[in-house]
Amino acid sequence: MRSALVLFGAATALWSAAMAQPLPSYIDAIPGKQTEPVASLTLSQAVKLTLEANYSLSSARYTAESTEGLVLQAGVRPNPILDVEVEDTSRKTSRTTTTKLSVPIELGGKRDARIAKAELTRDIARQELLQTRADVRSQTVASFFDVLIAQEQVELSTKTVEIARDAYRIADRRVEAGKVPPLEADRAQVELANAELEQAQAASSLELSRRNLSALWGNPSPQFAKAEGQPAVLPGRPDLDDLTAALERSPYVQVARLELERSRAQIQVERSKRYPDLTVSAGVIRNNELSRNQVMVGVSIPLPFFDRNQGNVYEASMLAYKSQDDYRGLKVRLQTQLQQAASQFDIAKSRSVRLESEILPKANTAFERAKRGFEVGKFGFTEVLDAQRTLFQARVRHLSSLSDAYQALAQIDRILGSDSL
Repeated sequence: MRSALVLFGAATALWSAAMAQPLPSYIDAIPGKQTEPVASLTLSQAVKLTLEANYSLSSARYTAESTEGLVLQAGVRPNPILDVEVEDTSRKTSRTTTTKLSVPIELGGKRDARIAKAELTRDIARQELLQTRADVRSQTVASFFDVLIAQEQVELSTKTVEIARDAYRIADRRVEAGKVPPLEADRAQVELANAELEQAQAASSLELSRRNLSALWGNPSPQFAKAEGQPAVLPGRPDLDDLTAALERSPYVQVARLELERSRAQIQVERSKRYPDLTVSAGVIRNNELSRNQVMVGVSIPLPFFDRNQGNVYEASMLAYKSQDDYRGLKVRLQTQLQQAASQFDIAKSRSVRLESEILPKANTAFERAKRGFEVGKFGFTEVLDAQRTLFQARVRHLSSLSDAYQALAQIDRILGSDSL
């Protein structure tokens, strides 16, 4: 009986030691409410708001944190087993009680293989967090410049309405003076109506852009009055060789590389399972009929005659080949996307610079000359209308080029996971 109590006490001591270890607990962390500027909003403020309050990014943080549990669990050893068997329970004098404590012992490096795989899973989750951060930041930058461009379009449409209204007044005066037929005033009025429609559409697009931006930090009703920035001042970009070198540090590439390493670690996990675990047991048999205790010691191990986990090893090997091809294919795709984004930026910036330095000044000069000539009767309203449309189209193309350039830069930052803007 004393030996049985010793075994029970040993099991109780092991249980108490295990329960004394602190266990991780869930903390219901609610992000603090961020203050959105009421007046003007800068790019740095928009990025800070998004990185602190974006729900997708917060979700990715919890996912990355959860993988710490995988590493913790992977290092846990198998639990011992306490067995108590009683024979001939109806008669105390002839009753036999067997108390046995069994301890499984893992062989083949199973625990180390599990830990290595779990650590790679944790590293992947951390890189995926950086990947999500890059995506969210890229969306914020692109949306912010969408608002800036939309504001410029509203300003442009307002100026166009003023120009069309001024042209209509001139045409109306000349009609009243009998210098041009009423058709000229009608055409000017139609152009004014079209310009007012463009203005309303630009205002609607601006409001939509503002809502898309504020939604990134969880606010469907934006509070900021305007986005503050200089969209016409385009930054430069690094050389293509530098971009290619930075691609190796991209979260996308790191995730694919770690996935490859994890697939190889999975092979080691499956190979370790080919070795059966050893179970060592020790116990006491209390025979009441003989009034004696008998010590028993045992070792058990499965014999791997048929199941050597060969199917799972083969599957893990094939998946490792797949991960290798996925890694190589991703690098090629990202390299292609990076080159395309760099090329799009160069083209958009070149187009923007030429429009601003050459085409816009000439279009503006042509319109002013046509308007003055129409006022003194040298030109008809058709010339004024053509010059006005040319100026408007040039300004729209300039804004479109700026938008394309910033979208390309945001794409480069997303691919590289960088913060250049």
